[in-house]
Amino acid sequence: MMQEPIVVQPALAAERFVLRPLRMSDAGLIEMYTADRRVAEGTRTIPHPLPPGATAAFIARMLSDGRGEDIWVLDGSELGHAEVLGLVSLTRMERAQSEIKYWVAPAFWNTGYASEAVAAIVAANPQQARTLFAEVFQDNPGSARVLTNCGFEYLGDAEAFSVARGATAPTWTYLRKMA
Repeated sequence: MMQEPIVVQPALAAERFVLRPLRMSDAGLIEMYTADRRVAEGTRTIPHPLPPGATAAFIARMLSDGRGEDIWVLDGSELGHAEVLGLVSLTRMERAQSEIKYWVAPAFWNTGYASEAVAAIVAANPQQARTLFAEVFQDNPGSARVLTNCGFEYLGDAEAFSVARGATAPTWTYLRKMA
């Protein structure tokens, strides 16, 4: 039996779920959710269709010592919700800055879970960032509202490549000063 590496990353409390470190047992639900074209196309990196083994490989990378980002699972199991509602991550950047990324499973869209997760990360500031950045595709105004609801300010328009879309798409960039 493969033993999971120890990930030193705090669990963070939110009102309706716990943000906890990723674990290999999350693979089934994550794979089910990210196989949905709508979830994949809302990200830069999730392919569609999802290749076999992609989720397990992603989790293994995110549990490795050399990972470049910290990922939390929105785990609602303590309150009778699904064990995986979505993911939120922070990627360290230069000069004490981090980029926040998140997705919530379509069954839980428009529930406030994304706003609650981002607010918990902002409140805890686990990477002690001075500034948080975020980027959302312009055809996803719900994600833009999540950011503005959590105190992020619009910085400008840009564009980013989405693997699932197989194309570059226009984005909105946001920032939140933490200090």
